Amino acid sequence: MASDGGSCALISPCAFSPRSHQYLALSTQDGRLRLWDTLSNTLYQEYVPSAHLSATCTCLAWGPCRTIKDGPQRKKRKSEGAPHSDQLDLLALGTAAGTVLLYSTVKGQLHSKLDGGHDSKVNCVRWHPENNCLYSCSDDSHIVEWDLQTGKVKCKWKADKCAVSCLCLSPDGKMLLSAGQTIKMWDLETKEVYRRFTGHATAVSTLCFTTMRPPTHDTEGLYFLSGAAHDRLLSVWQVRSDGKDKNAVLSFTLTDEPIYVDLAVSQSKDEAVKLVVVCKDGQMHLYEHVLNGRCKKPLSPSCSVQVASPGSVGDGLPRPVPILAAALTMDKQALLLAYGSGLQPVIERTTLNAGETHVCLVRDIQASLTFRTETTFTKVKTPTVKADAKLLVPGLPGHSAPIKSTPLEIKRKPGSDTKEMSIEERLGVIDLSPTEGRKEVHKGGLPLQTDSFAVLLVQGLESSDSNILNKVFQTRKEVLIKKTVARLPIPAVLPLVQELTKRMQGHPYSGVLMVRWLKAVFTFHASYLSTLPSLMSQLGVLYHMIESRVKMFHKLSRLHGKLYLLITQIAAIDKSQSVAELDQTAKLVYEEDSSEEEEEGSGDEMLAEEEDSDHWEEEEVKEVSGWSKKEEGDGEEHSDEEMNIENKLNGDSDLEPDNESEEE
Repeated sequence: MASDGGSCALISPCAFSPRSHQYLALSTQDGRLRLWDTLSNTLYQEYVPSAHLSATCTCLAWGPCRTIKDGPQRKKRKSEGAPHSDQLDLLALGTAAGTVLLYSTVKGQLHSKLDGGHDSKVNCVRWHPENNCLYSCSDDSHIVEWDLQTGKVKCKWKADKCAVSCLCLSPDGKMLLSAGQTIKMWDLETKEVYRRFTGHATAVSTLCFTTMRPPTHDTEGLYFLSGAAHDRLLSVWQVRSDGKDKNAVLSFTLTDEPIYVDLAVSQSKDEAVKLVVVCKDGQMHLYEHVLNGRCKKPLSPSCSVQVASPGSVGDGLPRPVPILAAALTMDKQALLLAYGSGLQPVIERTTLNAGETHVCLVRDIQASLTFRTETTFTKVKTPTVKADAKLLVPGLPGHSAPIKSTPLEIKRKPGSDTKEMSIEERLGVIDLSPTEGRKEVHKGGLPLQTDSFAVLLVQGLESSDSNILNKVFQTRKEVLIKKTVARLPIPAVLPLVQELTKRMQGHPYSGVLMVRWLKAVFTFHASYLSTLPSLMSQLGVLYHMIESRVKMFHKLSRLHGKLYLLITQIAAIDKSQSVAELDQTAKLVYEEDSSEEEEEGSGDEMLAEEEDSDHWEEEEVKEVSGWSKKEEGDGEEHSDEEMNIENKLNGDSDLEPDNESEEE
């Protein structure tokens, strides 16, 4: 029997070990490698690469069952003993940075690092069944053949014009399949294309040979299958010597695109091929068919398997559980299923009834995880405590000790008749308004301490009283929240986180208040939470909820930035246009008086102008007369005497001064 041996083009790459399927290798989304023991259903090993966040694992593949030596000069210790030829040793991991990591399962550490071959993300890695070689393909459209003895590139060639998404080696190691825009079959000796196959519109995610190569090394009768993204068909191709193999000979119908394939290779033409396919929707399909030429009608699965949980106690509705991987056992009569979460999967061996076409396995995942946690913690030795010893800590980490709350004690003056307040009265007098700088005071006039909030919170968590919890969670004071969480008993931390997670799933407005409490919990109780074995399952819902809510934040931020730039540019253009245009409106308007006042004003102005003109004329006359008087001053005396003589001769008497002026 042979299997796909690896996983590529998956959200979480995973693969069962070949032959006995003793281990399940699974890479998480943060780049961690985890090996699970399929027999005990427990974590066997965990490896965290140094660059697991920046260079996450994109694909993985188990090596053949043999031991690879470190080098010819290395001397073995006596404790190591003789090498085992059937021992699983190496696991190849392709990363997003273009490197290939070889992890040793025997040593439990990194064996070597292969770099310098790819410039982009590694999409698929495949081992040669016989030679000490490894093949990898990448987005840089190249295929690299690695020499594992030297850790260097043995051969590198360009396989396509675009990214090469998948690889597959023939069982005899003579032929290599690569998938880019088209599927190509390469002769590994000459590195030349032997055949080309077309038929997929999207990237091919699955390639696998279904039959052994004939002993005569003739390609006639060699079959392989392929599956692509967003394609609900698995196509089977036949390699023919006459070259008439352009189209698929048959196809298998699926419910969704394939993510994991395992099959039992047929040794002869009359032997049926058993095929197990896990789809993206979480279902598994089993096929059994004898490959004998073309089949026009697509083949349906002989059996479909789906896993579901019984549901909660309230509704009782079963919920589907996704299947991560599936494999056929050595005897081909049973199945090995891995389902549930990628962080902590559940591995189960099951036998299917041949007469059933659809099987639904109802499994309680929470109960199985709880049982595994309890069995794990039975190995931890709990210290014995004497009866007369006094514990200063409410509980030991990892133990569910009962929450014991101390009642609120109010100091009373001696002789006072004040009775102790009930919880309802305490809630009524607590003032949780956002006004700062004001102390909470009850009826007796004494301020409430921060311990009261911690006591009320513990009582609300124990009794699941929503009224008490609502009153406590409505506070907005950061100092009060921090002090309350800091004084919270250790066993009440996890119930508080569960209650906050439940409330955050409700109205989005409640998340604003709950985030403050979660921040305080992780700040003060992170050391305790890190010691819990079920932390991943407890915080898984919270993590996925936060991740889904902030998924669109980056895109919305980019959209906000673009809109802000657009609005500012429009405002700047409008402002420049308004400045460029001249303002035709008058800044100051002067209104004159009525028409009569205008006429009077005009008459006065005319008179003033005439007076001014007369004044200027008089000044001119005075100036001219002044110059003439100076010139004629001497002659006037002689003319006066002559005039007097003539007047006497004519008989004229002397005139009076007044009359003389009138005659003049």
